[in-house]
Amino acid sequence: MGVTRRSALAGLSGGLAAMSGCLSRIRALVGRSQPTTVSLSIKTLPVDQDPYAIAIARQLSTWLESAGIQASIQPITAEGLYRQTLVNHEFDLFVGQFPGTFDDPDAFHSLLHSTYSVESGLQNPFGYTNLMMDDLLERQRRETGTQRTETATRIQRRLVQVCPFLVLGFPNVIRAARTDRFTGWNGVFDPSPVNLLGLNRTAESATRLRATTPDDRSMANLNPLMSSYRGPSDITDLLYDSLAYRYQGTLYPWAATNWEWTDEDPLELEVTLREDLTWHDDRQLTASDAAFTYRLLQDTSLESLPEPVPTFRYRGRSSLVDSATAVDDVTLRLRFADCSRQTARRVLTVPLLPQHVWRDRTDKATVSGVDVGVTTTDALVSSNIPPVGSGPLQFTSVSQDQTLVLERFEDHFLETTEETGLPSALSDGLAFDEFELRFVGSDSSAVNLVADGEADVTALGVGPNLTSRIGRADEVSLNIDRSGAFYFVGINTRRPPLTNPRFRNTLARLVDRGWLAESVFDGYVDPAVSPLAGTKWLPSDLEWERSDPVTDFLGTDGTIDTERARKAFRAAGYRYNEQGRLLQS
Repeated sequence: MGVTRRSALAGLSGGLAAMSGCLSRIRALVGRSQPTTVSLSIKTLPVDQDPYAIAIARQLSTWLESAGIQASIQPITAEGLYRQTLVNHEFDLFVGQFPGTFDDPDAFHSLLHSTYSVESGLQNPFGYTNLMMDDLLERQRRETGTQRTETATRIQRRLVQVCPFLVLGFPNVIRAARTDRFTGWNGVFDPSPVNLLGLNRTAESATRLRATTPDDRSMANLNPLMSSYRGPSDITDLLYDSLAYRYQGTLYPWAATNWEWTDEDPLELEVTLREDLTWHDDRQLTASDAAFTYRLLQDTSLESLPEPVPTFRYRGRSSLVDSATAVDDVTLRLRFADCSRQTARRVLTVPLLPQHVWRDRTDKATVSGVDVGVTTTDALVSSNIPPVGSGPLQFTSVSQDQTLVLERFEDHFLETTEETGLPSALSDGLAFDEFELRFVGSDSSAVNLVADGEADVTALGVGPNLTSRIGRADEVSLNIDRSGAFYFVGINTRRPPLTNPRFRNTLARLVDRGWLAESVFDGYVDPAVSPLAGTKWLPSDLEWERSDPVTDFLGTDGTIDTERARKAFRAAGYRYNEQGRLLQS
């Protein structure tokens, strides 16, 4: 029987339908995005600014490549690194040294609380958000005694599991110092240059203390609020007083004479300033300046912009203050948010700023290289040269050959014969009349100047390869101090696959801290997994003894076991392609 027209059309229709379904499946397959390989960039300082950081970055890159992760290193100047990582959040990983000491659990609040994940600066640069962690961070502010210790322990244990950043270790700071002009060098720059007050002058002609540094940022900027220019040993500590100063673990009155708790609900503190305090420009320093300081730290626009613009530094401490009021010229009343006395006292260590200088820096500022979505003010971008503080040294000059000179501030309270209430190492005042900080091209050049008698001390630490050079020099001592500023790897948890805590945890297992201690730091470092290592807050199970207490390194003696690494990433839910590259899940 012949094929009828109707049956032919029906067959054609069925064939087209089948083809249509096939084409739909083809389109679906073609349209589906193919898995891409994992690629991570590592940003850090160049070798002349931080030889440790770039060496760590290179080794980290090798470990990542061994695990099938494409890695690249981008050395960037200090200011550029700050802007890209802490302001614009344009990074995958970055390696650096934390700019300051970390001695209280409340320091975790601004570093990890989700409230700060969209802000710029040192407050949560990792973009980490977790409600459970937020709750722990808020609780430790309210608690005291055993309860706070237990909460601090939970925070640290949680930290090493979810890994928004990886602590690597606390370096030993190696310095060269001449002994024919000054003595008492140990610890004079750590954690603050204020410890220079402990020096003793042995030569009558030694009226100027001469320090060298391979970091020229202090010659370009003396703004105490700018994280990009402030390192672990901040020269502005000599220019700006605070109400209190922490020395060898104890908080002492500094610009204040005492403080007294006057209320508990809400918590209230009354601070009495020393009499006759003055700024370097001879203006009187009063409680109004102190109250202004806390308002400025909370909002550098002083409510002149639609949204508050907090500082890039001191954010955690200033957030504790609910209100700051000058009762009279020497009496300051601080009212606190929901926190304990122990936590509240941290606010006393911020630098005091003169109202007559900084109130004119509240306008919105535009900075080249900063994301347009980031609002900033003149207070946060001003170079602040010349600075007006009230510290034991005042600004004299900065020359074209990049030498900064400070001189003794004769009207400072340490220059009086009155009882200061401070330890004798601090209360005797300065052993020199002038302080000179000279920029040099390398730490080797810095040591040579000290050895040749043209400088007294290397302000920053130098590499372990220079210890023998220092040891051979006449009338030069080798000083080794444990820094409170740890090296770490910052992780941008905003970007996949770094958004996944299982990925970050596995990534942490690619890092051999013990091997870094020997290969990069030549043994001059204390490996650690927590920023609170070396303090009473570190739980015993996170203490570093002879090996890593937390991370099971996916290899041996600094070499990755490729099969173990692949197995670990597969267990975390990831796959590899035929070329052995890790794929995005």
